[in-house]
Amino acid sequence: MPLEIERKFLVIGDAWRQDVTRSIEMRQGYLAREGQASVRVRLEGAVARLNIKAAVVGSARAEYEYNMPADECREILATLCVGKVEKTRHYVPASGAHASAVWEIDEFAGDNAGLLVAEIELASIDARFDRPSWLGRELTDDKRYYNHALALHPYRDWPAQDRA
Repeated sequence: MPLEIERKFLVIGDAWRQDVTRSIEMRQGYLAREGQASVRVRLEGAVARLNIKAAVVGSARAEYEYNMPADECREILATLCVGKVEKTRHYVPASGAHASAVWEIDEFAGDNAGLLVAEIELASIDARFDRPSWLGRELTDDKRYYNHALALHPYRDWPAQDRA
């Protein structure tokens, strides 16, 4: 079973921007409300994918991903989705012991504008990694910050005291 192991954090400040190696705009939409799985389509530039993840909170969960035709993805985004997320993903190389890893920093737009979240994929749940100075509070176990949750309950609608 394909397994995604990832940790998620708030991003503080702009120091990370100087190390960005590339960025890509993404639009993604979810095909079902909350349940046993998160099912989404994502358009990353001109590349389209169908993704299915186990709807569990934490650093490890089953994940399946398949390429799909971009025109079909656009059609699904326009007609079938119950919630959408717009963001730019910035890639920043990790340093130290996990220099081969990459931080993915999502700068949200639209209904989730103002939110910056960093993720790092790891080889194991207990893998160590260096924490850059711009890394804030850990969000791995906070369901509200998962993209599926943000599509259904956007950041802009959160009470002020719940925002980062």
